[in-house]
Amino acid sequence: MEYPMTIFRFSYEGILPKPADEMSQWLLYKKVLAKKFGAAVVSLEHRYYGKSSPFKILTTKNLQFLSSKQALFDLAACRQFYQDSLNLKHNRLNAQNPWFTFGISYSGALSAWFRLKFPHLTCGSLASSAVVEAVYNFTDFDRQIGISAGEECKAALKEINQLVEKKFSTNETELKAMFDASQLQIAGDFLYLLADAAATAFQYGNPDALCSPIVEAKNAGHDLLDAYATYVKDYYIGSFGAKVESYDQSSLKDPSNTDRLWWFQVCTEVAYFQVAPSNDSLRSSKLDARYHLDLCKNVFGEGIYPDVDATNLYYGGKNIAGSKIVFANGSQDPWQGATKQSSSPNIPSYTVTCHNCGHGVDMRGCPQIPLNLEGNAQNCSSPEAVNKTRQHIIDNIDLWLSQCEGKGRKSE
Repeated sequence: MEYPMTIFRFSYEGILPKPADEMSQWLLYKKVLAKKFGAAVVSLEHRYYGKSSPFKILTTKNLQFLSSKQALFDLAACRQFYQDSLNLKHNRLNAQNPWFTFGISYSGALSAWFRLKFPHLTCGSLASSAVVEAVYNFTDFDRQIGISAGEECKAALKEINQLVEKKFSTNETELKAMFDASQLQIAGDFLYLLADAAATAFQYGNPDALCSPIVEAKNAGHDLLDAYATYVKDYYIGSFGAKVESYDQSSLKDPSNTDRLWWFQVCTEVAYFQVAPSNDSLRSSKLDARYHLDLCKNVFGEGIYPDVDATNLYYGGKNIAGSKIVFANGSQDPWQGATKQSSSPNIPSYTVTCHNCGHGVDMRGCPQIPLNLEGNAQNCSSPEAVNKTRQHIIDNIDLWLSQCEGKGRKSE
């Protein structure tokens, strides 16, 4: 290899971890790939998140420069700056290292979009659980939870939802107190907390943390609401670290609150409104498009609306017309409906199928209890399925690396 490979790991919508923290908490498998290919790893914090905000106060006006498009140009500028720095350091003229972009979830979408928009700056892209399709009414999110849960757990979740809606109409105060969420004055905010708590178990590969206690309670004739409240408080808020105040619109309106950032991108670009399906829903019917639109208006003001058609027109959605992008998904992940699940020419897509294969499983493995986001393929119910997809990823990187070097790193 004339010049070493560089892995450009795109940051998620949050604070960029320090290298030492990243290797112990996040994307451990990326370290394995870096070692295999002798690659350097470069990361850039997403604009506005962490220490990368151009403004101290996050008013709606000040958020006008927060978008995926702007983030992609940041990444392109960073890539060029770093490459120029390498060339200067090693006294090279116009040399180009082979760059591969990596990302999970939203950053996985950025990875795919970067390859689409800047094919001359990268040899290929890994887009893990990449939510490339902006979705207005994302009813498939709830439907996938039902599929992933299985019949027994789904039945328990449906009954819990019915009990929640019934008690909400008769004793809202007592119900909120059961979940230590009395501060959530808006009905939808509270109900969103409860819906997210269930979704998280499947999204991050911990279905048994949710399903075991509620199915056991249902079969034993115990109070299902009590069982679910215990799960929410002990696991979702306790072990997972969710914060009740992050669901509070009065808190989200505070221009110093960084939780506003992702919501702004939701409310302007991608939506992903996790609304209740009209039939067979596991979440409250109050979680509809109107709730989300009201949240956007209440938190950010008039005129804020997610133009998902424009986003999908710009990037292509699931019909992305890029090349040398490998997509990977977990079979239990509720976000599958916003990802590319079918292969197309020069864009392979793989689904890792197992009982606890969630979001970004190809990179994270399967987190268990206690929560461990670095994951481990051996913790998956089918390690072979994870390892098979990882080998596919390696094979594609190998192929695209050889093609990239064969073309002398010129524009493709």
